[in-house]
Amino acid sequence: MDRAQGRGGGDRDHYPEPGSQTGKGHSVSPQGGTHHSSGRRGTPGAAGVEARLSGVRAVYVEELARHEGEEVLIQGWLFNKRSSGKVRFVIVRDGTGLVQGVVTPDADPDTFELAERLPQESSLKMWGTVRADPRAPGGYELSVSRIEPVHIPKDPFPIGLKEHGVGFLMDRRHLWIRMRRQVPLLRIRDSVLWAIRDFFRKRGFVATEAPILVGTAVEGTTTLFPLDYFDRTAYLSQSGQLYLEATCMALGKVYWIGPVFRAEKSKTRRHLTEFWMAEAEVAFLEHDGNLKLQED
Repeated sequence: MDRAQGRGGGDRDHYPEPGSQTGKGHSVSPQGGTHHSSGRRGTPGAAGVEARLSGVRAVYVEELARHEGEEVLIQGWLFNKRSSGKVRFVIVRDGTGLVQGVVTPDADPDTFELAERLPQESSLKMWGTVRADPRAPGGYELSVSRIEPVHIPKDPFPIGLKEHGVGFLMDRRHLWIRMRRQVPLLRIRDSVLWAIRDFFRKRGFVATEAPILVGTAVEGTTTLFPLDYFDRTAYLSQSGQLYLEATCMALGKVYWIGPVFRAEKSKTRRHLTEFWMAEAEVAFLEHDGNLKLQED
């Protein structure tokens, strides 16, 4: 996923891939073991700690540079963990980046114990003070004051360091997209979609929509996906072309980005049964204007 790798010397210069830790997948219940800092609930001083932490601001990892020296709350998932002597390091991801939490028994023995037992991909809340460290992912880390589990996975995370087949990974696609190589692909996809929309918008095109369920073919009847539609036959759309041609008579320049379906056997990289397509239509556009638009 969007997992930065620390560089440099010292105890925090290496962040191994998930699955490399011993004891991976051990079950921990949210109630198993206390995890409150500076005193347990119901003990003297606990109310003050609860009141202080309840007022701590939740931030994203990408915002940590603006909060150096402040106590913040990070909400995310346990990416990895490791130990070095009496210090435990908890690497948490929140979708915007990675942050390393430094947990010591002096700060909170309960949280120190919990940091050892939490399995990978546990969802959690982590409170701590932001401090700069060039060896940490993103250049900042948290001196942890508390870790509180939100949800503990019952089963070990199935995707580890070893190579997995495509079939294995696609059966676990909802987990695979969390991995380091998949997150950049999702971000690239987002950037491409924004770039296409920006291209058309700057040239005066209006975004429109086309239905996915249609009653007729656009490209050819041999590549249609038929389906029952309340005792009638409908088809998955092959293209938004017909709807764009109608809409451009009202708006002049229109475009559409959406899924299309072709009943072609996907035996090569040039054949896909489902993909997303960008289409555009312009009224009164002649050959030279068409070439100019495509060259742009």
